[in-house]
Amino acid sequence: MGKNTQTYLVGGVSAIGGFLFGYDIGVISSILEMDYWKAYFHNPGSVGVGVIVSLLTAGCFVGSLCAGWIADRFSRKRAIMASCIVFCLGAAIQCGARNRAMLIVGRFVAGLSIGVMSMSVPVFQSEIAPPHIRGRLVSLQQWAITWGILVAFWIDYGCHFIKSDASWRIPLGIQLVPAVILFVAMIFMPYSPRWLVANDRIDEAQVVLARLR
Repeated sequence: MGKNTQTYLVGGVSAIGGFLFGYDIGVISSILEMDYWKAYFHNPGSVGVGVIVSLLTAGCFVGSLCAGWIADRFSRKRAIMASCIVFCLGAAIQCGARNRAMLIVGRFVAGLSIGVMSMSVPVFQSEIAPPHIRGRLVSLQQWAITWGILVAFWIDYGCHFIKSDASWRIPLGIQLVPAVILFVAMIFMPYSPRWLVANDRIDEAQVVLARLR
């Protein structure tokens, strides 16, 4: 990594946003087959299952429409941090769901944050990276998504042996952990130098570039 260590660190931390996306789309697939989940939600049919699964994507769609304006107005860094807060809210609603409506709302809320992060994270990564490693750094987002799916599958598998509603509540609740980690870590990450320049904060942009280069 050499002189680009700081850049890889910042890009790697922000890629946790991709991990959240992968985890949330992966965790629900196994939960749908858990006996305690089916019993708690009264064995939803194909339509009910389809709504539960698809509402995350619907939230992503809405979030992505707003992402550009949010990232430009408040910065890529703050957009990611705000998304973490919204994601925690969505994950908490899913974990504590008392009925199908709560679960659907939680999925949609989490999707809103994922939609914003799916745009903000790659933009943030590309704007902090020098040209010769830009593609490699941005690819961390996709790599993190696949890791999120993998981790979700294994956590679902382990929790499948729990003989209570905790078998599906724990996997849904665990996703709060990386979201909190990302939020805290982003506090210490720099603003995008491109965003700083666009907002006439030239001196700050120079300091960030000196740190990353």
